[in-house]
Amino acid sequence: MAHQKKTLGGGLDELRRRLTDAGIDDLLWYEVPKSKKAPAAVKKALKSKVDRLLVWGGDGMVQRSLDVVGRTGAKTPVGIIPAGTGNLLATNLGIPADLPEAVDIALHGSKHRIDLGRFEGEYFGVMAGVGFDGGMISDADRNLKDRLGKLAYVWAGVRHVNEEAATATIKIDGTKWFDDEASCVLIGNVGMITGGIHAFDDAKPDDGWLDVGVATAQGALQWARALGTMAVGRSDSSPFVRTTRARRIDVKLQSKMEYELDGGARTKTKSFTAEVAPGAVKICVPRKPSPTS
Repeated sequence: MAHQKKTLGGGLDELRRRLTDAGIDDLLWYEVPKSKKAPAAVKKALKSKVDRLLVWGGDGMVQRSLDVVGRTGAKTPVGIIPAGTGNLLATNLGIPADLPEAVDIALHGSKHRIDLGRFEGEYFGVMAGVGFDGGMISDADRNLKDRLGKLAYVWAGVRHVNEEAATATIKIDGTKWFDDEASCVLIGNVGMITGGIHAFDDAKPDDGWLDVGVATAQGALQWARALGTMAVGRSDSSPFVRTTRARRIDVKLQSKMEYELDGGARTKTKSFTAEVAPGAVKICVPRKPSPTS
């Protein structure tokens, strides 16, 4: 399952060569021009009872593929070949942006079950963000990532630091936890997010929880302080950040705000529910080294 516009190493030609060199003769090969086209192809692959689903692309491509796996309940192991801009899920799982190593892990790595988040029925592996984060991703998605790479997020972030916050009411597992102005609501399945920031210090993708963060920072100075704290210390030590963990999160906003799933921009929303789907998918990850005596 390959995103045609993403590249790594010698590109898709090298990927095909390495797979055939590994003795894979019965290879189903699907290429799509954009991640939105991936679900239909993934469904075809899963209906063909493939032994393993390899996904070539960035976080958007991976998310669209995992969404199908989550919705169908397929038990097919997924191998990630991180050929995108951020590759956040792969990075959090220790899968390097190195084609030979990534292929070896996809074919011979440990099959490890991880959780997925479910945001209004759509599955994600890394994070869901509403507000500042959603607006930033939306701007970066407008052809900037192809031209600027990771700098697209920096440029887009600067454009959104002075936007007004919206009143958010957040329930954590049925109990009201937050009711105040928020500039960003972030729900994470892993610790490291866009830009290499460790937003959730204790998050693990296999712990049966989603981590929740609310940023109240407004303006460039407060955002600089909040992001600076995240960069050098624990994110929950910032006066502009509150964090917790949950199995279900219900959010109501005073006004509509843009949201994103795993770096992919979506439409605006005023209320939503997110919940954890424990052990929803098997991912091929690096094998742990054998203990030495």
